[in-house]
Amino acid sequence: MKLLTTFLLLLLFIPATAQSNRAMATTISTTPRSLDKISSRDAFDQLARVYYQGRFYALPHLMFVIDRANQSKVYYVNSRRYAFHKDFVNANYLTLERGREFFKHNYLESNRRFLLGTIAYQTKANKFTFEFWEGDLLTTELLNEAAQKLNASFFVPLHYKPNSKHQETIAAQVKNLSILRALDIGEAKAYLPLHQAKAVGMLRIVDKLTDDTILDRNEIVIFRESPITLTPVSGVISTNFSTPLAHVNLLAAGWGIPNAYVKNADEIFKSLVGKFVYFEAREDGFVLRAAETKETAEAGRKLAERSDLLTPEADLEFKQLIELKNQRMKHSHRFGAKAANLGEVMHAAHLGKIPGIIVPAGFSIPFYFYEQFLQANHLDEEIVTLLGNDRFNHDPAYRKQRLAELRQSIQAGKHTTEFQKLLRTKVRATFGRLEQKGVFARSSTNSEDLPNFSGAGLYTSVPNIKSDAELEEAIKTVWASLWNYEAYEARESAGINHSAVYPSVLVQAGINADAAGVMITTNPFDSEDQGAIYLNAKRGLGIRVVEGKRVAEQIIYQPRSNAIKILTRSDDDTMLKFDEKGGVREIKVETNRAVLTNDLIRRLSRAAANIKRTFNGRDQDIEWLTVGNQIYIVQSRPYVRVR
Repeated sequence: MKLLTTFLLLLLFIPATAQSNRAMATTISTTPRSLDKISSRDAFDQLARVYYQGRFYALPHLMFVIDRANQSKVYYVNSRRYAFHKDFVNANYLTLERGREFFKHNYLESNRRFLLGTIAYQTKANKFTFEFWEGDLLTTELLNEAAQKLNASFFVPLHYKPNSKHQETIAAQVKNLSILRALDIGEAKAYLPLHQAKAVGMLRIVDKLTDDTILDRNEIVIFRESPITLTPVSGVISTNFSTPLAHVNLLAAGWGIPNAYVKNADEIFKSLVGKFVYFEAREDGFVLRAAETKETAEAGRKLAERSDLLTPEADLEFKQLIELKNQRMKHSHRFGAKAANLGEVMHAAHLGKIPGIIVPAGFSIPFYFYEQFLQANHLDEEIVTLLGNDRFNHDPAYRKQRLAELRQSIQAGKHTTEFQKLLRTKVRATFGRLEQKGVFARSSTNSEDLPNFSGAGLYTSVPNIKSDAELEEAIKTVWASLWNYEAYEARESAGINHSAVYPSVLVQAGINADAAGVMITTNPFDSEDQGAIYLNAKRGLGIRVVEGKRVAEQIIYQPRSNAIKILTRSDDDTMLKFDEKGGVREIKVETNRAVLTNDLIRRLSRAAANIKRTFNGRDQDIEWLTVGNQIYIVQSRPYVRVR
């Protein structure tokens, strides 16, 4: 399992009234993003948010970042504005690393760029402490560096609060370090509620969260080592003391699930592993017991019959292969949002509203033919049976296996003779012979670009197809990708009805790009910088840009000032080009030179602004490519800010 970087944000300070909400919004907008020193309690309170446990315990706190690549500069972060450390360092361009790489490089390695922690005012002890995530593999040298830098820039002495046995061990090796343990401030109990709620789910014990760990939304998980983040579950229990300021506690509160520290929970409740349990975290104690039959049934009913399931619209009667130039945004219920939106861009370009760009020609295979294919190969029955299977719904490893088998069944299915004839006729009319001009088979579903759900990167596209037989196989590959494990899990978490999801295929002329990339009509690292255009680029085809396997050239363009800010240069020493026999091949390229010229940056940015206007001012996530100085647009979708 990949640790996802798209998580719900939750500020821990929650004002009680609409008036205080407005007051807080005003405060956030007028306070600085960070300070390099805290000279008074007022300065601390200006940036701090508050964690509340019950009615009688408040824990004001703020995050700090120490940038070891810049003479160990200290940033005391406005923690009302930024929920996580990564949000602050991204928004201020200290680094553009995200996800697993950022986590590994700054929490697990000793030769790290940043020291990331929290300063809290311990109301019970009347002292200020600094602390780190309990899984942070600090060294003695790193802890000593943090203590010196923080105490030199904070208005009162700080006490170190270790959050794990490892941190206790290294703290003992730092000279003149004032330590305040959880026991000293009344936190080290057998139980600590971190988010009060109740849930029913299958109990599981996890030693340590790794890249291969698959968590199910229906599980209540006992962690022997607290994770720094995780995918949605029904409940969280930590057996090693978990500070209320841990990132996972932010997530649990955002999901509304019970979350608590329970000493020795893995030993006490190991007999319940694999069984459905009732878990309730309360201020005065907790309940963890085998679930009653009616509780399990009710939880299962809610999971299977959610009244809030989003059912995307699909027209299963339309059966024409329509050229892209004749598609509009309103036709997404026939061809999916990707194809329909691209048809809208092509139409606007033809009218002169988006000058200087070309949308490659193509046509779409509507949802009707996917449904027909399933019925002809009796796969519709297999899918209905699969979605209703209890083990499929509750066992993620089994679900992953069965989805892979379903994709294989789709790939092994046969197209009808009528569809093959219709497809080949349309290919000839649109492109001529494929041996002379390769095409892409691109995914386009009705489960993309929904409110608060992008669906980007979930489905499969096939490049540079050079024969009718290859195209027919590629269409099945695109259809099968509807059941990619990652796509299924993302739809499930978003509450999308799988039975109502349909794939179309956009067959489009392939362009052997000199450079390609993505541009976004806002700053993805800083939500306040809404007028900016973000671009990333690599030489060759854009496949690697989307996959994100190597660093791309990244640029922020400010239209008002005409300023170009280079964030990173591409580190790729190879690029992908079309192979004459079909598919793509990798070739060596010169490194350490710019992918985009300033002129091309500005032309791409103007195109992005015009495309945004085409979609009524809604921010867009746009895929582009270039051949020489010619700009091609191959996708435009609403931009959903990822957290």
